[in-house]
Amino acid sequence: MSSARIQGWCPGALRPMLAEDGWVVRIRPPLGRLTPAQARGLAALASSHAQDTVEITSRANLQLRGITDVDYPVLLSGLQALGLVDTDVRAESRRNLLLAPFWQAGDGTTEVASALALALNAPQAPDLPAKFGFALDFGDTPVLRTNSADIRMERCDAGFLVYADGSAIGARAHRDDVVAVAMALAQWFIEAGGLATPRKRMASLVASQPLPRRFTTTPVPAAAQHQPPLGRVPQGYLAALEFGQLPATTLAALAELAHLRLTPWRSVLLEGMEAIPALPDLITRADDPRLRIHACTGAPGCGQAAGATRPLARALAASLPVGQTLHVSGCTKGCAHPAAALTVVATANAYHLIHHGSAAAPPDGVGLTPAELATQIQQRLHATPL
Repeated sequence: MSSARIQGWCPGALRPMLAEDGWVVRIRPPLGRLTPAQARGLAALASSHAQDTVEITSRANLQLRGITDVDYPVLLSGLQALGLVDTDVRAESRRNLLLAPFWQAGDGTTEVASALALALNAPQAPDLPAKFGFALDFGDTPVLRTNSADIRMERCDAGFLVYADGSAIGARAHRDDVVAVAMALAQWFIEAGGLATPRKRMASLVASQPLPRRFTTTPVPAAAQHQPPLGRVPQGYLAALEFGQLPATTLAALAELAHLRLTPWRSVLLEGMEAIPALPDLITRADDPRLRIHACTGAPGCGQAAGATRPLARALAASLPVGQTLHVSGCTKGCAHPAAALTVVATANAYHLIHHGSAAAPPDGVGLTPAELATQIQQRLHATPL
């Protein structure tokens, strides 16, 4: 299987990335939240200056595609007017903060996030890789442990626990020093050679280097794997989206209802809502087959994709049993679902099947047509208990 090119950075609003279908702009809303005015304005911008669908990424960011050279300056100006763009590229690239969407006023999430964003943009802050991220998971039970992050911050008794991704131990912190503790761990990443590790991520460094003593004092408590809910939650109403795609018309409709929080599960939380109107693009039932599939943009939108992904994923979804996840990737990068799963990878003329692994894992079936894929997947599911 050919190797895909790993980009060393992610697109932003100030630093877009060129794809086969035009410029890609990624937006990092402050605190992972859109006000009604921001959501309304973003929907209008997407309709006028990009493909009329806003994508929610696995880091709870927003992405616009298909932007032309002519439309980009107008789009950027509009995003700036909405308060959705950082002051400069440095601030934008460093503000990789993932907030648990179930935060409540007073739990420290928004205060710590704001302070951490300022610390990351300070002149003395370590020069971290563009994909290096922080997870702020301050609920009674952590919900972000399977989501991508390099430094994790969680509730611990009356304070917080700060630990490196890939480690089972960490350091206790209080509200007044939790940001400083997190920044110290980020500084250690640089000083210990993190930039020389594969993909420049914390887990690779932790696997080869001992942590400083201060980060080996407190075990990370065990927690059950979080299953993202749908429907009514204490903070409002949660609705999912197929492939994280939010049509501009649907976004505009949601803007009239409530503030929106973005989630890393490609869903939106409408603050304070007990119910929402029936909209065709929203998934509100846990047994919806579309929740069982993950698929990247694929060809022709992505230049690295060897084939189409989403039409195939839709075709295979209905035959998947509840609890089974299928990942269809256009290349071996596996952007839509980095974790191990039943995985299909597009090649130039066919598809490979991986029974349980990431898109980069050795395939168990090679050179398969869509029909052969469907047959082999069914054989696999019937042969192996879930």
